Amino acid sequence: MTAIDHLLARAEYTVSVHELPQLPPDAGIEVAIAGRSNAGKSSLINRLCRQNSLARTSRTPGRTRQLVFFQLDPQRHLVDLPGYGYAKVSGSLKKHWRGLIQTYLDRRNALRALVVVMDIRHPLKDSDVELIQWAGSRGLPLHLVLTKADKLGRGKQKEAVMKVRRQVDERVGVQAFSAPTGQGLDELYQVMDTWFEPDLDLLADLPEPD
Repeated sequence: MTAIDHLLARAEYTVSVHELPQLPPDAGIEVAIAGRSNAGKSSLINRLCRQNSLARTSRTPGRTRQLVFFQLDPQRHLVDLPGYGYAKVSGSLKKHWRGLIQTYLDRRNALRALVVVMDIRHPLKDSDVELIQWAGSRGLPLHLVLTKADKLGRGKQKEAVMKVRRQVDERVGVQAFSAPTGQGLDELYQVMDTWFEPDLDLLADLPEPD
């Protein structure tokens, strides 16, 4: 098991934040995972961390209503952001989510990078583009993950990835991913390894995750 595999496999749920005062101390390294409702964020997190139910999955879009923090070690966290773009959510809740997400993204010093999850069949919706543009304006490292790749043949997958790459800055990573098959997992691990910078010597002293 590599250092980043070990680190991510140790992920544990810590807190769900519905109001800004509930945020943990602004320290260490955080990587946030964002995406439209039903884009496959929870399935991606579970596959990435080699756990079946770390992040709660649901057939009902808009289920994640808080910033959900998963601790990898005392200094490193994954943060699952509320899904956006779900029409059936009330206007007041949409406004609250937007304020919560935007304030976290704008002000959080610990935020190292952002993963934007999009269904490979429907990428770059207006809300995705808005988030990508915001990350670019802040200079935040960004990686786009086109999920549900198993729904398309390899040729169509390649076309979708290339189409997205042509529409974003060359420094932005773009890849296909499938949670059920594990396609793209190694590529995503490499990105996480760069961002989280796991210390293999320190991890070697920790017990293996269950």
